[in-house]
Amino acid sequence: MSLYPELRMRRIRKSDWVRRLVRESILSVNDLIWPLIVTDNPHDSHIDAMPGVNRLGIEGIVNAAKEARDLGIPAIALFPHISARYKNEQGSEALNAEGLIPETLRAIKAEITDIGVIVDVALDPYTSHGHDGILQDGQIINDASVDILTQSALILAQAGADIVAPSDMMDGRVGSIRTALEAQGHTQTLILSYAAKYASSFYGPFREAVGSAQNLQGDKKTYQMDIGNRLEALREVALDIEEGADLVMVKPGIAFLDVIREVKLNYQIPVFAFQVSGEYAMIKAAGKENWLNEKAVMMESLTCFKRAGADGILTYFARNIAEELAR
Repeated sequence: MSLYPELRMRRIRKSDWVRRLVRESILSVNDLIWPLIVTDNPHDSHIDAMPGVNRLGIEGIVNAAKEARDLGIPAIALFPHISARYKNEQGSEALNAEGLIPETLRAIKAEITDIGVIVDVALDPYTSHGHDGILQDGQIINDASVDILTQSALILAQAGADIVAPSDMMDGRVGSIRTALEAQGHTQTLILSYAAKYASSFYGPFREAVGSAQNLQGDKKTYQMDIGNRLEALREVALDIEEGADLVMVKPGIAFLDVIREVKLNYQIPVFAFQVSGEYAMIKAAGKENWLNEKAVMMESLTCFKRAGADGILTYFARNIAEELAR
């Protein structure tokens, strides 16, 4: 039986003021994390597939961190782009305590203390084959990869990382990193686990940005999740929480809103989402051609993350959104 005309749902949509009063999901600057790509070659800054995003040298990263702080963005996330001469099959540059990311961390912390710095823990920027782990006879070796990832996380924590973010999807890496951090006195370092990271086609522009695309041998389907699986993501999240993760991530974002929602409903833990490079690139490309209103779609897409339950959102639009919200 219809309640119409006694109940008219359009009454709560009739004016801007009432729509704002009853809005359920509200995006704020406090939801934003700005991914930044730091390079050892400041002259190699342009990223064709990601208009508006540049690789930055250490000075540029420090300036971006200051800008993020001034805009009210709570945290930045660092990803390395290193020269080919530093890459090898083992990704041993990830263990260089004087390397690009540790040096960048120290530079940021020397000037800025009131913004969080998240650092990616993975081997793909450092390996000559472009994988997130140690490759042997065509297979990614889990436990050997976990060992080097754990050492890398320790180095990053010692250099000043507030949050280490293992994005490799190796089994057991969160527990290994947590144990090592505790043993070395890094009891306040948070772990943001890429708990449900899918083997997605949306990562292409990012692989160009960090210089792993041209080296990648095969795909990452033996360790990143199958895009058709939902329940597996819940198992992965549960395991990472048990191993000591403080925060969990679902990646990519907009195509996996159902997974974000399920994780949020099932676990009492902050859930982050990553609006990845391919999502960013599509919006930018469509906006350039005037097929979409870029600004409107940018804001709508992040509101969708909030509606699904994301507590924090990594997005290359972070600066643009912060500026828009400040208007």
